[in-house]
Amino acid sequence: MAESPSFAASFDDPRITAQFCRRVTGSAGDCLLLGVVHDHPASVARVERVLESVEPETLALELPTAALPLYRAYARDGESDAPPRFGGEMSAAIRAAPDASVVGIDAPNWSFLHQLVTRLIADRVSTTTARRVISSLGGATREALTCRVAATLTHATSMTVTCDEPIEYECDHADPPAEQAAHERSHVAGVQALLASVRTDDSALAYRDETRERCMADRLEELRSTTDGDVVAVVGVDHLETLAESLSS
Repeated sequence: MAESPSFAASFDDPRITAQFCRRVTGSAGDCLLLGVVHDHPASVARVERVLESVEPETLALELPTAALPLYRAYARDGESDAPPRFGGEMSAAIRAAPDASVVGIDAPNWSFLHQLVTRLIADRVSTTTARRVISSLGGATREALTCRVAATLTHATSMTVTCDEPIEYECDHADPPAEQAAHERSHVAGVQALLASVRTDDSALAYRDETRERCMADRLEELRSTTDGDVVAVVGVDHLETLAESLSS
């Protein structure tokens, strides 16, 4: 894999490590991947510090395009010397890269739906599996539309409309960086162990998740081939390795 282990090492910060950072190089250009845990203080600090240092041309977020206006509103809300109150690492990323072009790379979108349907037809999946795949998209679509409505209300009123409450962890932004980093690593290890213990061969979910990651990788490949400056992507840590491998191949 083409990556630079020295990038994370260039920061004197225990929250910025190779576990959560990948710089992928290629003929089309470079892409810096930052893995995050949603709303975690260590993840918020990671994207803030890295983006303030890198100053990317393009900021790619694991959000559907329809949700971007709401997270931009979150980024403008609150005090400038503290992380945004809502939106976690995504709104913090937008605030930390004010001059970057911000794009959403996550489903639902037309590319994702096209690839998903094409794959289902090519693989001749059963009607039952196809129905389960389509049904599993309902929640993501409703969430994206809810974000769009919330953004419209936020812009039209003096209120900040939120779609969900921030996740609370047993550490916060005021804790020392080493303590935040240790808690985040422990949390990630615990979640991965839990998922491994309950993993099932659910073909419907596999089709959805694999297509989703493939579309995100395709979008990042397109962005780094058409952008003159740096491309930084903020994605869930569980997607980090797969996306890095896809962009390196």
